[in-house]
Amino acid sequence: MSADRQPEPTTAANWPTSAAVAAAAEAYRRFHTNCFWSSDPRLEITAALVPFVVRGLRENGGHAGYRAAAEILRCR
Repeated sequence: MSADRQPEPTTAANWPTSAAVAAAAEAYRRFHTNCFWSSDPRLEITAALVPFVVRGLRENGGHAGYRAAAEILRCR
């Protein structure tokens, strides 16, 4: 990246970022048995599904799931 180009700030319009999608996909696989057992284990996590993953982690993931949801949201 050149010195005069600044990274684009994350806004509601460009969130979730690719880092958030990757973190959500990892958490979906890690917590599938506890939080997402009724969903296809091969589900491809996209930007549109990030809120679904965060909600599932918060509601059914216990302390570890809540922390994983916080990590996803921290990718803003």
